[in-house]
Amino acid sequence: MSEPLRIAYSPCPNDTFVFEAWAHGRVPGAPALDVTFADIDVTNGMAERGEFDVLKVSYAVLPWVLEEYALLPCGGALGRGCGPLVLTREAGDPAELAGRTVAVPSERSTAYLLFRLWAAAEVPGGVGEVVVLPFHEIMPAVRDGKVDAGLVIHEARFTYQNYGLHCLADMGQHWESTTGLPIPLGAIIAKRSLGAERLRELAEAARTSVRMAWEDPQASRPYVLEHAQEMDPAVADQHIGLYVNEFTAGLGEAGYAAVRGLLTRAAAEGLVPPLGPDALAFP
Repeated sequence: MSEPLRIAYSPCPNDTFVFEAWAHGRVPGAPALDVTFADIDVTNGMAERGEFDVLKVSYAVLPWVLEEYALLPCGGALGRGCGPLVLTREAGDPAELAGRTVAVPSERSTAYLLFRLWAAAEVPGGVGEVVVLPFHEIMPAVRDGKVDAGLVIHEARFTYQNYGLHCLADMGQHWESTTGLPIPLGAIIAKRSLGAERLRELAEAARTSVRMAWEDPQASRPYVLEHAQEMDPAVADQHIGLYVNEFTAGLGEAGYAAVRGLLTRAAAEGLVPPLGPDALAFP
């Protein structure tokens, strides 16, 4: 028996839903997994240090890691109407963020990249200090006045009103209205050193795990709720419904166009290194 593959993904409902069948050995022929749960800022750092075999990371980190890792064409998070939100204590105008302190979940996150592209267009003079916080600490920090605004992801889209906060802007809405493309959020990557055949096996295992989750949603429910930061089952269901979709089963032409579009646009703004012509190609 070969050693289990070391994989890291978040405890968020979309990731646990996608990987539940594979993590529990129910995907026929798939390699065993040694799972580590970590926040997206942590997994992005793991990828940059080459620490795990398979990782869920932000699409925004790809330009720094694609020499060592290959992008899998499935298992990730893209979609429509599911982008990060900028939250404030009071309703207002985006221009009022000029010079203000904003909390973000990671400076290498797709959320932050989308935020930078949005702010360049909507916040004259730019925002002030940017502080990195774990995503579940951002809304309390905004509510308590520790920061002026917060960039939130995941189930915060469904729960920010519970903190008395207002949505100043929707990064996904801005992206979709300016590009017409879906929003690329989280990617699954695997080490190129595993070899082309193993990479194709991993992609098929991820795709099968997604399909098994769709076919029997109740099978994943205990795993999802055990690890969810937001324990309300209704919120977990909303989260899964939004972030696990046709792009999770396969990026397809529109998915790849969205990823290339985001990273090409970001490179043109000097926010990320440019991608090579075959950087996104899958073996």
